[in-house]
Amino acid sequence: MGIREDMPLLGRHEGVWDGVYTYYNAAGEKVDEHKSRLFCRLPDGGDYPYHQTNYYTWADGRTETRDFPAAYRDGRIWWDNDLIKGWAAEVPLDENKRTMMLYWQRQGDPELYLYEMIQLSDDGKSRCRTWHWIRSGKLETRTAIQETFVTADWRALEKEMEAAAG
Repeated sequence: MGIREDMPLLGRHEGVWDGVYTYYNAAGEKVDEHKSRLFCRLPDGGDYPYHQTNYYTWADGRTETRDFPAAYRDGRIWWDNDLIKGWAAEVPLDENKRTMMLYWQRQGDPELYLYEMIQLSDDGKSRCRTWHWIRSGKLETRTAIQETFVTADWRALEKEMEAAAG
């Protein structure tokens, strides 16, 4: 069996998502906010069975792109790149089949780790995500993310973006 069969909830996340990331410090004060466009891919071939690319845009015009190809084994997707090392898995205790859990550590910063919980709506058109950044066992930052599904056809939208970039 492959990743689509083993992780059907992950398969429901495949496509393009637009959203807003809002960061709060441990005291609950907003410290950052930016828009996002995420491409969540389950490609038909290649070296990685899951590949996510995140495009971030701030109100002041700053942009950032982060690429997260992932391996698949033992019922999880696994990242190990220059930025993070960690995994994502479906939560089998959720009988509604809405929840995924992620854990990762920043490379080069062993005191900082992150847990993420993702809830996908039953209709698959929205999701919310919550990150808890923990440093040395204490909460450092929370990130709240709200996203709306744009399209399942990430290939076509990716080609449009490449053509526009020129």
